[in-house]
Parts: sequence; C-alpha cells; structure tokens
Amino acid sequence: MATSLKINGQMRDVQASEGTPLLWVIRDELKMTGTKFGCGVASCGACTVHVDGQPVRSCQTYVEDVEGAEITTIEAMSEDKIGAAIQQAWVELDVVQCGYCQSGQIMSAVGLLSENPKPSVEEIDEYMWGNACRCATYQRIRAGIQRASEILEA
Repeated sequence: MATSLKINGQMRDVQASEGTPLLWVIRDELKMTGTKFGCGVASCGACTVHVDGQPVRSCQTYVEDVEGAEITTIEAMSEDKIGAAIQQAWVELDVVQCGYCQSGQIMSAVGLLSENPKPSVEEIDEYMWGNACRCATYQRIRAGIQRASEILEA
C-alpha cells in the first residue's frame, strides 16, 4: 500500500503492507539507520522516534497509524534545541559506550526535557525506565540529561 509520511519535516511516499512497523519503513525503505532494532516488542527503547512530539516505540507503531503525523527520528535531533543540547551533553560527558541504544536514549531524553526542563534524578529514572542499555551507562545517561538541562537553562 502506498502511504505518505512526514518524516523530519519532509513528505515521503513509501510502499508498505498494512501492519508494517514504522521501524522497518524508516530503516529498510527510507535507509535511515539511526533508529535501531532492539527487541521488537517495545521493551528496550532502541527504536524510539517521536510522533507528534511524543516518544514512541517504532517497532510496535504501524505505518498506517502514523499517516498524517509528524515523525521525527534521531537524524533530525541536532535541529531541535533540546536535541542539540542533549547531543552536546552526551559528547561533553562521554555518555556513550557501545552506542547501540543511544539514539533511543536521546529520543526519550528529548521527550523528558520537553515535558520537564528541570527533572529530578527520580523523575529522570522514572521517565527513562524502559530504555535498556546493555553497557549499563545509566549513570552517565542520567548525568547527560542533567547537563543538557543546564545547557538549556544557560
């Protein structure tokens, strides 16, 4: 089925069967590989993208359900004020270890700071729960979110 999707501010025509996860359209058809496949059941967060400004797991979001929505992937995060601050903080604090989960971590962190610009440690942990990191960089991710909050405040 032909579907038009607005991804990172551009209209894109895609061919996908009904029930195709958005993740596979992004990665396989549009060749945007920043969004990662992790678990396939929305439990790890590696596939997180934004749909109308809200973080969602693209492995369990079907392409027909997002037609007409604004979809944002990690590839466009440097254009977003919060996304740029998070990416700056990630670099400053050397948050990444292997990096596989980090696009999902960043997408969720942008969602958090969009809703709550000065989250407490507990609020960060609660919001980020469900974003798995096999390298266990959770303390660095938390510090990165706190640093991004400071960057945005300055």
